[in-house]
Amino acid sequence: MKIRHPEKQNKPINPIKKKPDWIRSKLVNSKEFFLTKTIVNKNNLVTVCQEANCPNITECWSKRHATFMIMGDTCTRACAFCDVKTGKPGKLDNLEPLKISQAVKKLNLKHVVITSVDRDDLDDGGSNHFFEVINLTRKTNPNTTIEVLTPDFLRKGDAYKKVLEADPDVFNHNIETVPSLYLKVRPGSRYFASLELLKNAKMINKKIFTKSGIMVGLGEKKDEILQVMDDLKAADVDFITIGQYLQPSVRHHPLDRYYTPEEFDELGSIAKSKGFLLVSSSPLTRSSYHADEDFAKLQQNRINNH
Repeated sequence: MKIRHPEKQNKPINPIKKKPDWIRSKLVNSKEFFLTKTIVNKNNLVTVCQEANCPNITECWSKRHATFMIMGDTCTRACAFCDVKTGKPGKLDNLEPLKISQAVKKLNLKHVVITSVDRDDLDDGGSNHFFEVINLTRKTNPNTTIEVLTPDFLRKGDAYKKVLEADPDVFNHNIETVPSLYLKVRPGSRYFASLELLKNAKMINKKIFTKSGIMVGLGEKKDEILQVMDDLKAADVDFITIGQYLQPSVRHHPLDRYYTPEEFDELGSIAKSKGFLLVSSSPLTRSSYHADEDFAKLQQNRINNH
């Protein structure tokens, strides 16, 4: 039996702070929501919407938006902010590329986001599996644009290049937090390795849109957030997302504070002034929230900037 976050069992209990009025998920109870749920369940697919307890799941699924999580539901890392379970993952499902491609077709998606757990147990970190999923999804759905949200492929050499070889439309890798908090929040990852991955992705494929996100409310200082913005801009990242950290349980990293909508507006304005092609900054902003609409904006902004 897999235990959800077994390594967190002996960690201190961090009480969860009451959510302010501005953090409220949109409750949508529609046929479209249940249709999405049925397609996901029937195909035995894993979604980050469910595994990470995303606050936007009802709204997104009611619009037939789902972020597929490939390579299983068990991660080899134990990030202190994440609600995905940790443990020894199972074997890769060779039918997964087919299942994903068919689900995208049934949902009639214009834009699909494909992410994964970390698979440090695999020699290539799962990059070839990403390649297979992207290729078959595109072959089955030639008019669907594809966004990937990848792990860092740390210590896997050039494995990440296999993902880029499949030519996704958007390459997303989240920086997540400021460097000073990495050992506590993201102990299995390295800040500068993540920056290098984003920088290299753009160098290899100039036409790809690169994207990264940061959570706030973990205990970072404002000047640290601004430094992350500068670092991402220096790595030629096109699109930055800034959202509120929501503590999943008492065993996860403690929430330092809730940022107000006005503070998110300010951070968004600062990021825009730094020259990002697109910025999304709000309490409920997540990596793949409104991803299809944002992709259309990215395309338009690129045209406008040339």
